[in-house]
Amino acid sequence: MGVARGDAPGGGRYGEAVFRPEQAGEGERIDFGALAYDDITMARLRALGAGPGWRCLDVGAGTGTVSRRLLDEAGVESVLAVDRDVRFLAERPGLDVLEADITAPDSVHGRFQLVHARFVLMHLPEHESLIAALAELVAPGGVLVLSDAVDLTGDRTPVTPYTTVMRAMWEGLRATIGTDVSWVPSYPHLLRGAGLESVAAEIHVPPLVPGSPISRFWADTWERSRAAMLATGLVDDAAVDAGVRYLGSDECAALSGGMLTAWGWKAEEEASS
Repeated sequence: MGVARGDAPGGGRYGEAVFRPEQAGEGERIDFGALAYDDITMARLRALGAGPGWRCLDVGAGTGTVSRRLLDEAGVESVLAVDRDVRFLAERPGLDVLEADITAPDSVHGRFQLVHARFVLMHLPEHESLIAALAELVAPGGVLVLSDAVDLTGDRTPVTPYTTVMRAMWEGLRATIGTDVSWVPSYPHLLRGAGLESVAAEIHVPPLVPGSPISRFWADTWERSRAAMLATGLVDDAAVDAGVRYLGSDECAALSGGMLTAWGWKAEEEASS
């Protein structure tokens, strides 16, 4: 994902402190997330009109699954796939790849009918200013679509091996790289604040079924963030291992972290000048 520094005390960075792209299996972990969420993402993007003639920007493109499906299934004209590390991306007709840090000024140029970012802003402290910057990249009549995680392990959620480890994960990632999903439900308000119109949002929660892509995604994510989780003092190795076993068992009865997707449109009359 194309992210930079977090707001953690040590200034940790996604892709360095945790989730290093060079670590064996990281591309596979990202693809497990794609298998869990891509169909929902694509259904929403196509419902919003993504199709022939559209120029699209995919921010934090990861392994490029959404970028490729926009071309192959929606038939868009072109996609610019941006990430801070592009080792999992390959150019092809219609798909351009840009290695860039989206927090840097003027890192991306142009206007696009679709600007899409999924599981990116949750790792960045500058989310409000970045939403405004991404809105500036939307062409008149175009749409900004943002997706991030929402934590469903609230205080009233029963304590299970899953909820114990998931809470430690969110706390560990926040302390290590600044990940913060507490503000994600504010997306509609922030999109309106960025001057966009016809704002709406939805949440998808994939089922935690043993062996499913989302269950494998969380197991891999916990393993890669284990040190950060242990540092919170909320779990030990035995608790993390118990959580992984629970995910793969028929005893699992829990809600996965959801994906909130929000979108807003740039006014047609806001012609470029």
